[in-house]
Amino acid sequence: MNYYLIVGEASGDLHASNLMASLKTEDPAASFRFFGGDLMQAVGGSLVKHYRDMAFMGLIPVLLNFRTILRNMQLCREDISACHPDVVILVDYPGFNLKIAKFVKKQLHIPVYYYISPKIWAWKRYRIKTIRRYIDRMFCILPFEIDFYKSFDYPVDYVGNPTVDSVASFREAFIKVPTGAGHSGNFFKINDLPPKPVIAILAGSRKAEIAQNLPAMLSAVEQFPDFQYIIAGAPGLSSDDYYRVITRASENASKKKVGVCNVKIVFGQTYQLLSVASFALVTSGTATLETALFRVPQVVCYYVTGGKIINFVFRCFFHVPYISLVNLIAGNEIVQELFGAKFSTQSIYTALLRLVHDDAYRMEMLEGYERVITMAGEPGASKRAAKLIVAEMSCKS
Repeated sequence: MNYYLIVGEASGDLHASNLMASLKTEDPAASFRFFGGDLMQAVGGSLVKHYRDMAFMGLIPVLLNFRTILRNMQLCREDISACHPDVVILVDYPGFNLKIAKFVKKQLHIPVYYYISPKIWAWKRYRIKTIRRYIDRMFCILPFEIDFYKSFDYPVDYVGNPTVDSVASFREAFIKVPTGAGHSGNFFKINDLPPKPVIAILAGSRKAEIAQNLPAMLSAVEQFPDFQYIIAGAPGLSSDDYYRVITRASENASKKKVGVCNVKIVFGQTYQLLSVASFALVTSGTATLETALFRVPQVVCYYVTGGKIINFVFRCFFHVPYISLVNLIAGNEIVQELFGAKFSTQSIYTALLRLVHDDAYRMEMLEGYERVITMAGEPGASKRAAKLIVAEMSCKS
């Protein structure tokens, strides 16, 4: 069968590539065409547009790149029409993907599946109407999404969480190759680092997030001289992207090269970094769950313009009480979330200080992680989704 996948960011590229590999196992004749990234391309198929040319998030970037977005959408419509695949598989990225879903169902009458639900349970619940009309089957990766969709009488499949798969695959590879960079001693040696306790910094995946989150994170961790702090470099960004932010923050603080000489940035080694970290500062998103799966105590730090106004908007207009996947899956606060008016160097420092010195608090967080890990389920999300997709498509043919 011919599969067409649409992804709009790095995490989608990762999860879609794993799904493609599983589809090839279930359907040896599978062929792929996609809007995606390097990981999908490594599995095989035809890359039509790279996600780095599509990843515009936030009102201002979207407005500034509106013509590019429209061109990308038109290209996608025309390309799907030309190749007419057996099925279109959408991966998150709802602003773009739901419009494509409408076109594909109304104009081309091709089955449309969604792998990794849009976060309509947080906001924009009205999108459920579009999903009901144009999505043939939804494969969810968060356990609470089942009850959410059930409340709208829309049946979904919970296949497990692909982040669990990714971490399990990393650990399996580590067992097979114990001398790899995942081993603490080798990680330090490979990256020319001293064997000193680590605070991991996961400041986001986009340039705007790095610029907003990283300066305060660095200012906070610099007050912990017994630790070294290491930044997990995001895919698609370079060292220069980080050092520009660090240097600018240093100049604004009237300091000389604050953080530039002391901080280390590693790329393509996020899991290796988490496997050796004692603590972590993490922006909201998949990274919070990854950090929990590695059982690293964390503080969630996410800068949002607007301060108290944003906190008010979140309380009144969003339908969820938390921003981190860890707390959302647990249904209660496991990790502290600092965003909006709560985000500052001082608040990050205070939260991290508590993690470092309050043993009871740290153990309570780790116990919460175990509950979250159990709720997230066993590895095999992409395999389960692939089996369901191939089975249903086989029935249609």
